[in-house]
Amino acid sequence: MPTRGAGRAGTPCPTSPRPSPFHLWPRPSPFHLWPRPSPLSPPARPLAPFFLRPRPSPLSSSGPAPRPSSSGSATPLAPPRIPAPALVSSRLHEPPSGGDSPEPPGTAAMQSGGRQAEAPGRGPRVLVVGGGIAGLGAAQRLCHHPAFSHLRVLEATARAGGRIRSEHSFGGVVEVGAHWIHGPSEGNPVFRLAAKYGLLGEKALSEENQLIETGGHVGLPSVSYASSGVSVSLELVAEMARLFHGLIDQTREFLQAAETTPPSVGEYLKEKIRQHMASWTEDEETKKLKLAILKNLFNVECCVSGTHSMDLVALAPFGEYTVLPGLDCTFPEGYQGLTDCIMASLPKDVMVFDKPVKTIHWNGSFQEASAPGETFPVLVECEDGDCFPAHHVVVTVPLGFLKKHLDTFFEPPLPTEKVEAIRKIGFGTNNKIFLEFKEPFWEPDCQHIQVVWEDTSPLEDAAPALHDAWFKKLIGFWVLPPFHRASHVLCGFIAGLESEFMETLSDEDVLRSLTKVLRRVTGNPRLPAPRSVLRSCWHSAPYTRGSYSYVAVGSSGDDMDRLAQPLPSDGKGAQGLPWWLSGKEPACSAGDAGPVPGSGRPPGQGHSYALQYSCLENPMDRGACSRCCLQEKPHTGRFTPPRTGLCCLAGGRLTGS
Repeated sequence: MPTRGAGRAGTPCPTSPRPSPFHLWPRPSPFHLWPRPSPLSPPARPLAPFFLRPRPSPLSSSGPAPRPSSSGSATPLAPPRIPAPALVSSRLHEPPSGGDSPEPPGTAAMQSGGRQAEAPGRGPRVLVVGGGIAGLGAAQRLCHHPAFSHLRVLEATARAGGRIRSEHSFGGVVEVGAHWIHGPSEGNPVFRLAAKYGLLGEKALSEENQLIETGGHVGLPSVSYASSGVSVSLELVAEMARLFHGLIDQTREFLQAAETTPPSVGEYLKEKIRQHMASWTEDEETKKLKLAILKNLFNVECCVSGTHSMDLVALAPFGEYTVLPGLDCTFPEGYQGLTDCIMASLPKDVMVFDKPVKTIHWNGSFQEASAPGETFPVLVECEDGDCFPAHHVVVTVPLGFLKKHLDTFFEPPLPTEKVEAIRKIGFGTNNKIFLEFKEPFWEPDCQHIQVVWEDTSPLEDAAPALHDAWFKKLIGFWVLPPFHRASHVLCGFIAGLESEFMETLSDEDVLRSLTKVLRRVTGNPRLPAPRSVLRSCWHSAPYTRGSYSYVAVGSSGDDMDRLAQPLPSDGKGAQGLPWWLSGKEPACSAGDAGPVPGSGRPPGQGHSYALQYSCLENPMDRGACSRCCLQEKPHTGRFTPPRTGLCCLAGGRLTGS
């Protein structure tokens, strides 16, 4: 069961005056808590939707915070500093330390925590692009190895953690990003890390909790409301859930199939539902209600899979996951405590914030003034004009960002097989909407409120206009434990195009629409309106462009493996990055520090690569890129172990969401 405490662990992340990936209305804070005497009254001068506001060109680095300037307009870019002979001046890879030597003119000053790097040293220079959980996991392993003293993580925003984001709101801590640990048991790398750092409660750590089998499905609701204002029989809901979950389980049988017909999960489910309908003997109204319940379950699955429609999700690789035992749990003091602990384990100057990357120039030969005679195969060009040469670069930016900036982010362009993999893998949006009430209208033991729209069916493809029906994609609400007597919070989930449309609305529009929905489904036209609203807007965030990935029709788990393979593929042009970060042999799970236990292979012996990509996509889901799990979706128990060391190491998917 989802639980939540009232505090927060770890060192506060750096703050920034720039907006976060959440809709800002009307003041510049990471979230908008919107108290108003009359929540349904229109604002005097509402701001434009977040994604329409002026902002600079989206850059690199995983992390949800946008990069507009404090004035809301784009900052002019300096011309790339790549002189004719590819001679650049940079002090990026001086050993992490607290030296305060003056920065000479023309160099790129790299600062983190108010300290500058010291004089250059020897050894391979490694850059990690992106400071989300993937980048932090890679940095942690590299920093614990003596061969990699010249390491920096370039993060585009003012904070680390990416789509792990815990915020103080409503008098407590809410998770606007990753929420639960799915399958919290020994086989889950996130659970092991959280236990190691002492971030979990006694119940989550108990042997009893770790042995519970959930089957990987979202639990049944405490109450189900129909759009006509009546309660739906929980027995009928349970019957349809058994049918739906049984069909989902059947999809695993297609994992090894050479060819599947139909090609998508959605088409398969609908075909089977039509077959089951032939045996239904109820009256027409009951049959319609059954279909409406199934439509809600389809929408739940869209949230779990991070897609707009299950028709977009490939059937054959849908079974590429393992259901871990353990009843889903939360971090009592916030999920961000996990990234805070990883951050605390890194040398102080490793992280470089507010340093968005524009282009990664790879497979070249670059020099810098401070290292005469030495050449570097990679040059990372930042949006502010700074350029940093390196021997190796680990790229951990979200797939949504790569899709949008594929044509400009790499120079020369990536090989065709990688380009095709990026284009084929699906990447969707899943958002949360928090509603705060002064008094709860739900029962004290209520944990999950389901909303069923009686005029919907999974067998009907017609989609109404988003403006009129976006809220029908909302699957319902989870009840957060009260932070204090005057604050009672519901957390709703919504995925797909409707979720992206929601981001374009004002907070007032969202609150007005959901107040109408709640009054309608409860049958209480006088139901008090929520007194504040808080929501995520991951699709509008220029450095994420969505929430997480799925294996789309036409793609497979092999595409994730291709994406994780290092470049150049012939191993030339770079100096010995250890095999346990090469993507060629198994490595220990995401976030684990140090070399592979028992490997016995010294650094520098093995494969030699200049550019590597590690995807942190679709935290905890089933598709092939769900090779680890970590996201803001309804809780399940799914975990997909990585196929490759790199994808696993830097967080292909962590087991949480």
